[in-house]
Amino acid sequence: MWVVIAALMLGILLGALDQTIVSTALPTIVSEFGGLNHLSWVVTAYLLASTASTPLWGKLGDQYGRKPLYVAAIIVFLVGSALCGAAWDMLSLIVFRAFQGLGGGGLIVLGMAIVGDVVPPRERGKYQGFFGAMFGVASVAGPLLGGFFVDNLTWRWVFYVNLPIGLVALAMVSFALHGKRDGTKHRIDYAGTAAIAGAAVCLVLGTTWGGTEYSWGSPVIIGLFLGAVVLLVLWWLAERRAAEPVLPLHLFGNPVFSVAGFLAFVIGFALFGSVTYFAVYLQVVKGESPTVSGLSLIPQMLGVLAASITSGLLITRTGHYKVFPIVGTGLMTVALALCSRLAPDTPVWEQSVYFALLGVGLGSVMQVLIIAVQNSSPYADLGAATSGNTFLRSIGGAFGVAVFGTIFSNQLATNVSRALVGIQLPPGVDPAEVQENSAILRTLPPEQSRAILGAYADAIQTVFLCAVPVAALAFVASWFLREVPLKTATREAGMGESMGAPTERSSRAELETCLARLLRRDPKARVLYAQLAARAGLDLPAGSVWALCAIAQEGSVTGRELAGTADTTRDKGRPYVDELVAEGLVDREGELLVITGTGRAFAERIWETRRRGLDNLLEGWDPERHPELVRLLDRMSRESLGDRSDLSALTR
Repeated sequence: MWVVIAALMLGILLGALDQTIVSTALPTIVSEFGGLNHLSWVVTAYLLASTASTPLWGKLGDQYGRKPLYVAAIIVFLVGSALCGAAWDMLSLIVFRAFQGLGGGGLIVLGMAIVGDVVPPRERGKYQGFFGAMFGVASVAGPLLGGFFVDNLTWRWVFYVNLPIGLVALAMVSFALHGKRDGTKHRIDYAGTAAIAGAAVCLVLGTTWGGTEYSWGSPVIIGLFLGAVVLLVLWWLAERRAAEPVLPLHLFGNPVFSVAGFLAFVIGFALFGSVTYFAVYLQVVKGESPTVSGLSLIPQMLGVLAASITSGLLITRTGHYKVFPIVGTGLMTVALALCSRLAPDTPVWEQSVYFALLGVGLGSVMQVLIIAVQNSSPYADLGAATSGNTFLRSIGGAFGVAVFGTIFSNQLATNVSRALVGIQLPPGVDPAEVQENSAILRTLPPEQSRAILGAYADAIQTVFLCAVPVAALAFVASWFLREVPLKTATREAGMGESMGAPTERSSRAELETCLARLLRRDPKARVLYAQLAARAGLDLPAGSVWALCAIAQEGSVTGRELAGTADTTRDKGRPYVDELVAEGLVDREGELLVITGTGRAFAERIWETRRRGLDNLLEGWDPERHPELVRLLDRMSRESLGDRSDLSALTR
């Protein structure tokens, strides 16, 4: 199991890292290829492809088995990484990033799903916590690693580094993971997915090209916006007819989902947009190396991480969540306004405060949105509402980078023209080239370089100033987020979801994930089994209760198999089995331990006691009204008792 877990952690790390590692390499890539106007597409292409492919990977994995789909996702991602590293111009890099994003979407959603196949329920929450930590590590390490590779190797290693790690993960998964098919039949919403992804591409292209490649009134731009409208209408029609729509329309009738969806869109908009253009500010305007610029971004990422964890803990403890999006969006608005003051001479401590403040604001909202949406959704909508919220956040990220890029390009062109009035550039240097390739600034005389750096700084200031009204609108909207008393199962969200991982799970799988997190709060094994025995009216030591559950699940096992299951010795476990034999709950037939009728009845009583406890965790979803929830609770009540880690703890 540990081999599989390690491979999955590597895969999720790769998928999460590629959302942040590229940011500090972008200025260098632009210096080599030119095409500053298209810089945003290096990030946007990956986000759009991974977001659109996530529901497809998730449902195909359920239907055809997750191992072959996960192997395919790794291969697609690695081929895309190799092609990105070998890109010869900006267009080829953008196309290859989209291809890489197709694999990236599968790495995350299938990796999280496979955990449920290989890890016992009571241990599952712990491992999901490890995977969530990968997103935190990626958010902090990504910009720093990107800068390190650019400074010490080449920007191409930002992509090539995926190859050895991915090949190790591929080998480990192929060797250690046994194929398991959920068997769930899905009717995949290809039409809805294609329509909403196409609409997003048209809108992003229109905002990216408008005012730069083409005038806003040109047939191309008007055609793109009209195409987006037509595709949105087609999406609406497709969702009305789809058996399993990618984003069900009726969700927007839930006011909590609507407000949380808008806030998720703004969070993605601000997070990915700011990280991309902070790197441009640090490397171009301030002249920092890629490595130092990666270090400079750490305050923001630490702010996101710390605020996300802290808000989650406080919500779990208090049961209240509404205050966090209000405070978070307020801090975001203030931070973006402060970032609009960033200049070439801004001190490091001051910019770090601005970055950290923005990170705290973003992190304060991230954890809340998943909790609020899950808590207000009926069981039938739980999976769709969760994936819908993360879908909107990813789409917001794609738009944020594109819109920030459009504002930056348009403003930079104006600022450079104004800055060069009365200034003669050296022969052979074209003003348009200065906008396309920032590396030329280092070759200019100091006076000219200062003038153009000021133009860059002013353009970046305008970017953040234009983001302020969007954040302010989110602040106003956050006051309308209705606070619903929290159900026990939704008091905490996984770190992976809060850090922006796309999800695609059914309602049953979503509740199973919630229960797995809650099972981490179980008392220590000795106390848990003693409590269950007492509530079931049994006078047995905790170790004997464990052995009874383990033998009853199989019907019969050998002593050697039972000791192997428990990861302990037969001598340590024998006294607990002897107790069961003496009570007539288990028969010893040579090497074989066989459950008796009385023993099975007692085991059923223990499982029923455990089942009632799990029922209480799902209060508010009426488990008895949903047959698949009844089956889930029956299964988890059995699987969460008698696993190997428990007797190891009991016999120490």
